[in-house]
Amino acid sequence: MKILILFLSILFLSIPDLTFAQVATTTAADSAQLYLVVKNDGTEYIGKILSDDGREVLIETENLGKIYIPKSDIKSMKKIDSKDVVAGGVYNGAGPFTTRYCFTTNALPIVKGENYLMTNLYGPEVHFALSNNFSLGIMSTWIASPLVVAAKYSFRTKKEKLNFSVGTLLGTSGYLNSFRGFGGLHFANVTIGDRMKNLTFSAGYAYVKSGFNSTVYEEGTYYYDGNTSPSFFSTTTLGNSPLAGGPIFSVAGIIKVGAKASFVFDSMFGVFSQDQYVLQTTELTPPDFNANPSTSGTYKTVISKDKATISALLIMPGMRFQTQEDRAFQVSLAGVVVARQYGGNSTFPFPMCSWFRKF
Repeated sequence: MKILILFLSILFLSIPDLTFAQVATTTAADSAQLYLVVKNDGTEYIGKILSDDGREVLIETENLGKIYIPKSDIKSMKKIDSKDVVAGGVYNGAGPFTTRYCFTTNALPIVKGENYLMTNLYGPEVHFALSNNFSLGIMSTWIASPLVVAAKYSFRTKKEKLNFSVGTLLGTSGYLNSFRGFGGLHFANVTIGDRMKNLTFSAGYAYVKSGFNSTVYEEGTYYYDGNTSPSFFSTTTLGNSPLAGGPIFSVAGIIKVGAKASFVFDSMFGVFSQDQYVLQTTELTPPDFNANPSTSGTYKTVISKDKATISALLIMPGMRFQTQEDRAFQVSLAGVVVARQYGGNSTFPFPMCSWFRKF
């Protein structure tokens, strides 16, 4: 009984100390940690949290000094690294947008829990981080066809500013062409630098089969005159378009040029080949319409298969503006050059606007 009374006495005397421990919410170690406090209206504050009593937070900022913020006005609070704070007290954390340029991606991973939506003029795409190194995405147009699935796995190295990744894009033409078309791009890349300033080199192999109707000939040599229909008249085969494919390369990068702005550069170069029929017609005897009877001439046509080569170059510089941690806007002005082996070269602009949103 005396032991029980002694235990209760010690417990009673320790209650004030326990209560005090619950009230003191900020330790000396915590006060040295930087926090990003985001209010419901989007206003951001960066500073050290001096106290948090559950109703309001006292934060000490570099520019504004000490500020009391009601907890009901706070959307989120998170610890940040001082190296992510640039001039003017602006936070530029990792975020999922730093893994993208315009079209291409870099070797940096999307951190689990930081998924993002990228909306373009031609359609949306969404990417999910299933782990800290692996992500899956879906890309499409505003009419939901074609449809592409994207996957990327990143490899971290002992050097913080050197990363590798491999990825793939697999797509279908969708309902627009009765799902007869398909394509893919398998790639690997290396990124040098951090999330605020980096350079990426990529290489891969791309292929596509449109699934449209194609013309089919029987290879060989054919002789005929002008009054006779040649026996090699073509036939149309549904969805029998030839497969086009070849290597593709990219150099891309990003660099901060202001507190909320970054210069983005993207490029792609590919050489693609595709089977096609080549018809070479030779006039053996010319027609003579003055003869009696007139003659229509004779001809020879040789039909063979050959590889047609198409080279394409895309250069896309742009600017990205990240006004808040969870959203950004990007505008790019691109030029595309297409060179075909059998003529028909072309160049055209390809402007692009993109909206990023983390969720």
